[in-house]
Amino acid sequence: MQRFKNSFVLLMTSLFSISVLAEPEYVTVELEIDINRSAEDVWSRVGGFCDITDWMGLPCELTEGSGGIGTVRSLLEGRITEVLVAKTDLSYGYTMPAVQGEFYNLYHGFMESKAVTATTSKMLYTLVWDVSNHADQAAKDGDIEGRTATFTNALQGIKAYAEAN
Repeated sequence: MQRFKNSFVLLMTSLFSISVLAEPEYVTVELEIDINRSAEDVWSRVGGFCDITDWMGLPCELTEGSGGIGTVRSLLEGRITEVLVAKTDLSYGYTMPAVQGEFYNLYHGFMESKAVTATTSKMLYTLVWDVSNHADQAAKDGDIEGRTATFTNALQGIKAYAEAN
């Protein structure tokens, strides 16, 4: 019986330790940019799952699927994998799958072309991920600032590409 109690205490201590270590800290970054084209026109130019090559300059290949939910894209010659998890006529959402042996940050991105008038729109880009793997607040802030800068530049690329001829 004592052996059972010791095993139980060890198990509970381990589970408590794991739950403390696994406390996520999700952050959200919401960005937008005004575009002088209709929402539909913008989306027709930038809304394909591999159109990221045109507006962000990232090499992209569809490795599974053909653009519907469940389609997998490979960016930067396989360094980044993203799965399409949501799609409407003027938006899509994607996630990065877990990679064995690496911290899983539950990264998700969502991009939407939203009408403002019949001839103008906004591109919305929202990111959500877990920063709990960083050692301190400075590292967390650096991650947030880096992604914010990257996707602010991406939105500027979308605007330039969508407004070109």
